[in-house]
Amino acid sequence: MERYVAFLRGMNLGNRRIKNPELVAHFEAMGLEEVATFRASGNVVFVDPAGEAESKLQERVEAELDARLGYDVAVFLRSAAEVAAIAARAPFDAGAIAASKGKPQVVLLGRKPSVKAKQAVLDLAPAGDLMVLEGRELHWLPSVGLSETELDTKALDAALGKGTTRTAGTIEQIAGKYCG
Repeated sequence: MERYVAFLRGMNLGNRRIKNPELVAHFEAMGLEEVATFRASGNVVFVDPAGEAESKLQERVEAELDARLGYDVAVFLRSAAEVAAIAARAPFDAGAIAASKGKPQVVLLGRKPSVKAKQAVLDLAPAGDLMVLEGRELHWLPSVGLSETELDTKALDAALGKGTTRTAGTIEQIAGKYCG
């Protein structure tokens, strides 16, 4: 049975409030097993006993969450092996990380970006920020804190499609706890 991590976009922002036990209950009601949440930011770990294809499983989870919660929930699904691989990547050297006022970020995307989209993203990077696109992830080292960044996130979404952002540290902690 495959273990997955569902990274949900926009959870517990504004009027969207859901407690982790409720989120677990929704995933269990979908027939998913060994459901756990990590922090209160829409990270759900689970096992799919049916062995559904990843793309179909992602579509089903999105549709069922939309129906259960009453609003659109974008789901970015990754297998445990993929999460472990993302956590193991080191796209920025230690010196760059130490020099930055920001934390390394990972933007999980719905699909692998085209060459044109990759160039558009690199053109959007504020001065001093570092960006590396690998597979369905954008690794971003902002030169400042996220609340101070000049990155145009709407333009980023336009170039890549919507994504959801987690710190690299959060990805590493999820991988260490659930994806070993």
